[in-house]
Amino acid sequence: MAKAIKKQALGRGLSALLNESKNDLAGVDEKTAKRAMGSIIEIELNSIEVNPFQPRSKFNEEQLKELAGSIKELGVIQPITVRKIGQNKFQLVSGERRFRASKMLGRDTIPAFIRLANDQEALEMALVENIQRQDLDPIEIAMSYQRLMDEVKLTQDQMSQRVGKKRSTIANYLRLLKLDPIIQTGMRDGFISMGHGRAIINVAQSADQLSIYEQIISKKLSVRATEELVKNLNDPKKKSKKNTPQIPTFVKDSVDEISDFFGQKITIKMEKKDNGSISIPFHSKEDYKRILKLLKSD
Repeated sequence: MAKAIKKQALGRGLSALLNESKNDLAGVDEKTAKRAMGSIIEIELNSIEVNPFQPRSKFNEEQLKELAGSIKELGVIQPITVRKIGQNKFQLVSGERRFRASKMLGRDTIPAFIRLANDQEALEMALVENIQRQDLDPIEIAMSYQRLMDEVKLTQDQMSQRVGKKRSTIANYLRLLKLDPIIQTGMRDGFISMGHGRAIINVAQSADQLSIYEQIISKKLSVRATEELVKNLNDPKKKSKKNTPQIPTFVKDSVDEISDFFGQKITIKMEKKDNGSISIPFHSKEDYKRILKLLKSD
């Protein structure tokens, strides 16, 4: 059973609150509820269930061990947050790492702050708390934003206010969810960065995205090199023009002379350095015969 740290201050009010069923919480007078909600109590770990709305899917085992070591020495400095879902039953709202680390140590209880929250509020609190973490990968953050939009019905502007991020930042994260699932997994596993992902997202076809992703991995391409690769893919004409060798000076100097000889403006096409072709246009049968005669002349 939950044990009150401030039992004397709260009297029977806290005990009454903790033993009320979910549907009977309204029966606790508002003053008592507020006093209890503002207190930190020790709750048995076995009476707490994890949050099904938790957007975080992976927990670093080594970091959990480090946290457990800290808790063993100093205790849980920052209480977890829970909500009451039944008689002596609670659900995590935030603090799952502290919860897991405490269970790893074999502790019986953990300090907790109790909040009254419905499913939507619990989801929103869990998502917002996780978005604020520094160790989430870009896809986890993007999925959290998307869930806030879909399940809590928040707009990007409203999310910007809730999480303290610019709307453009939120939009950039959400765009990552358009990447091929294989690329999303690669980003989550740390094979590519968010910068790589933002470059690849400008490629429409999934097959092309995967081709670029494979080149990033195999050639260890930087974000800048990836951006250039995407740019060339999206603008092949520019790529062709860029890769076409420049007309050398010895050819440029004779273009006018050759054009005057044939009476037509010739064009030069370079294949590679010092290697190209001359194109002589003609506009009629007679014109063609005239050029042919010039070619045969001594």
